[in-house]
Amino acid sequence: MAHVVVVGAGLGGLSTAYELQHLLSKDEHEVTLISDKAQFTFTPGLIAVMFGHKSMSDVQLDLDAIVPSKGIRLVHGKATHLDPHQQTITAGDQTLDYDYLVIATGPQLATDRVPGLGPETGYTHSVCNPHHVVEAKAAWEELLANPGPIVVGAAPGAGCFGPLYEFALTVDHELRKRHLRDRVPITLVTPEPYIGHLGVRDVHNAHKVISKLLAEKDIQFVDNAAIARVEPETMILADGQRLPFKFSMVLPAFYGAQFLRDVPGLTNDKGFVPMLPTQQHPDFANIYSLGVASHLAQPDVTSVPIGLPKSGEMAEGMGMAVAHNIARDLGVIKSAPVKATLGAVCFAEFGNDGLVFMANPVLPDPATGRYDRSFTLRGRWVPWAKQAFEIYYLAKMRFGAAVPWFEWLGLKTLFGISLIKKTVPNQPTDPPQETPVLSQ
Repeated sequence: MAHVVVVGAGLGGLSTAYELQHLLSKDEHEVTLISDKAQFTFTPGLIAVMFGHKSMSDVQLDLDAIVPSKGIRLVHGKATHLDPHQQTITAGDQTLDYDYLVIATGPQLATDRVPGLGPETGYTHSVCNPHHVVEAKAAWEELLANPGPIVVGAAPGAGCFGPLYEFALTVDHELRKRHLRDRVPITLVTPEPYIGHLGVRDVHNAHKVISKLLAEKDIQFVDNAAIARVEPETMILADGQRLPFKFSMVLPAFYGAQFLRDVPGLTNDKGFVPMLPTQQHPDFANIYSLGVASHLAQPDVTSVPIGLPKSGEMAEGMGMAVAHNIARDLGVIKSAPVKATLGAVCFAEFGNDGLVFMANPVLPDPATGRYDRSFTLRGRWVPWAKQAFEIYYLAKMRFGAAVPWFEWLGLKTLFGISLIKKTVPNQPTDPPQETPVLSQ
């Protein structure tokens, strides 16, 4: 009997635990899910919570209510120690033995890399987790009572830019709705080499559509920008520009979890776990990783560092590959190993308008520099589509379905994305060459 331990109950971890339980016979193998949080949170819905469009309970599910009933053991506690040689992991007051370990821990926010970045010890807000959203919501309400300049930004090394544009455009919409827009200048600051790079260069029409949209909404921007430090009500850029603000939201760069960084040889210098196409660690074959916890190299060399986005679709695809390859290793299924295709779809809604970005895969072909498919669409249907997907996603997490057949069909039909495909094991995941991208 094999014991598979999944660490992290976010977008990638929970669906992976469900897929493992689906593939592995519960009478022969055991799946344990470790979580340091009591709720599963649909993180793409947190911006709507911050602006008061939803309550926190609308985007959360109680793990105790949904996980044990699926035959998965749930352990509450923060992972603090991992011994890959003894194959043990400590979470809370429990130390568990494992045969296979799946790391789906998500990010630790690297707010310490920019002096004055908040919210804990600085002057800016974030929408990366529920606690930060509650604080940002209170600050937003203060801004509405006492309007002033707003700066929306991303720190050097950040890799997910869809929420940056969604937040800035939602700010504009909310202020116009309250007839306050003329009293609140909005500035967007991004390390992207050009507006609409998105951490994934040359997404079809992204630069054109987003630039036009920012001009239409009178949102000023500074691209190719590094935030040097933040002082009370002032952001200072590396080139010396000083941007005043009454409210600021900045997306930070990420680290891997501390307990992973404490293990010699497990992660890179930022705490992300290297992986083969099968999602396995190159040196610890029974350790798998997925989502933000895994290392994916940004192929573009930019003057200000940026990361590579890791969307929910990407995390699900990685999780499907993990579950398939573990089941294959155990002899439960007879097929070739698979890898995630790393196709990404991002919905950004702002009022009654929205954008959809798609890049399949997020790492372009190193020989041609092209994607199989990419596009940027704008339309009033986008908020409806995003809300429908959120309802669907929470429902499948509630009922214990990872990626049902009709979701596979929908992704393939609508976006041309297949989450996994056959692979040759033990090949590197990083592209063989880097392509400079400095301007649009």
